[in-house]
Amino acid sequence: MVLTDILKRWQQLKGNKAILCTGTDEHGLKVQQASAKAGIDPKPFCDKGSEIFKELARKADVTNDHFARTTDKEHKDAVGYAWFLLQEKGYIYTSQHDGWYSITDEAFYPQSAVQLYLDPPTGRKIMTSIETGSEVEWSSEKNYHFRLSAFRDPLLEFYKANPSWISPEHRMKEVVEAVESGLEDLSISRPSSRLTWGIRVPHDETQTIYVWLDALMNYVNKVGYPWQPGLESVGGWPADCHVIGKDIMRFHCVYWPAFLMALGLPLPKQILTHGHWTLGGSKMSKSTGKVVDPFNALDRFGPDVMRFYLAHDGGLTQDADYDNIRIIQMYNKFLNDSLGNLVSRIVRGKRWSVRGAIERVGDKLEEGCQEGPGSRFYKNTLCSMATDVEAAIESYDPRKAVRLLAEFVRGTNQFLQMSAPWSKILPYASGNPGEEVDKIIFLASEGIRISGILLQPYMPNKAKHLLDMLGVDDSRRTFEYCRPGCDMEYGTPMVDLGTSYQGVLFPPLASEE
Repeated sequence: MVLTDILKRWQQLKGNKAILCTGTDEHGLKVQQASAKAGIDPKPFCDKGSEIFKELARKADVTNDHFARTTDKEHKDAVGYAWFLLQEKGYIYTSQHDGWYSITDEAFYPQSAVQLYLDPPTGRKIMTSIETGSEVEWSSEKNYHFRLSAFRDPLLEFYKANPSWISPEHRMKEVVEAVESGLEDLSISRPSSRLTWGIRVPHDETQTIYVWLDALMNYVNKVGYPWQPGLESVGGWPADCHVIGKDIMRFHCVYWPAFLMALGLPLPKQILTHGHWTLGGSKMSKSTGKVVDPFNALDRFGPDVMRFYLAHDGGLTQDADYDNIRIIQMYNKFLNDSLGNLVSRIVRGKRWSVRGAIERVGDKLEEGCQEGPGSRFYKNTLCSMATDVEAAIESYDPRKAVRLLAEFVRGTNQFLQMSAPWSKILPYASGNPGEEVDKIIFLASEGIRISGILLQPYMPNKAKHLLDMLGVDDSRRTFEYCRPGCDMEYGTPMVDLGTSYQGVLFPPLASEE
């Protein structure tokens, strides 16, 4: 959710309209069994779970425009309509299905995709999915099938025409190799005698629609599907980017595009996959107690710090290990000591003025930075920063982008430290520290201003506070103002900078336990 929100806010920073959809996938055998174990009916069980995720999104400052629930009536209607079209087009037929089924993954696996596994805690010998490690059981039943095999060549042609459709790159290769090895037709229903919790197959109450065909339709449903003729793209489809965990690639990168092709609908333009968060180097698991409560983390560190940490340390290519100590170190060493201290030194300096520096040297910034002190920082860092961040995030690597921003902040700090304006202040002109000091303060201020604008997708509240401290007008906080020298109106704080921690961007943590 955080990654997707960063991408949405980035588009808004560029002046584009952006829509974010998240939600809860609520049908299936897994939910049916979990609600039975909890002793309540599936719907109130899902209502409770859905509200938890809605609240989590709110606490993390995720600006979702839609929260899709697969139990919503309009969703059920859209799924029924899609089923009808697939059946009319001849893509659905009935057949006996035998295979290894995982309740956890809501998926069938062929013999080649399962293995025998000895469960250490119980000593049981079980069959598991090689891909996910989830337990599977043998199932034999008659149900409806989707002609997935018919889409092997169309999918491969699409992948070839769009070689960077899935990022990171190595996961694109994994999907292509999987499809090249062949596709079996997909079982898309379950006997309702076994799976009662789900959407019934139209005109066949004995079968329940497969959870993944059901769930995937929420993407188009929330932007108006089924559309009236001529209004297909009004709601925003096709999506510019789907953000998914690496464990559901098969559903989003093989099944979903095949369903869309069968329905005659355009495919999403990009799939961004990410790794998992581990704890202590191993997979999080509620059964073993190796979990992190995101609500506690948000309460302890705040949404901006957690969003920054998740984006900075989260794994796209590989998994990442969650660590509270790492968050504290990042807070102390970077957010407090590097970024916060930099802002404080510049805007709260008693012997210089940001506004005064802008007024005195701002109009000759480019001319004054061709040579001498500051020229290297200006040419090699300040002028290229926004372009580098833009390239990273628009290649769907928000982690690289935020790391570039962190390096930029450190570089600005280093420039200020090496330039040492405090040692160059003229002693005889009160309120005017001298042109060299003004130039250093203005360049450092520009570094802070551009950093603040670019950090808005990651830390919306702290970035706003930073820009308020610097006095940047609300209308000048977009990407077009990320060029040095393009805003000469800031420098008068919009907030009381205070005398203690009131005006400090990142005050010391209350506890480091």
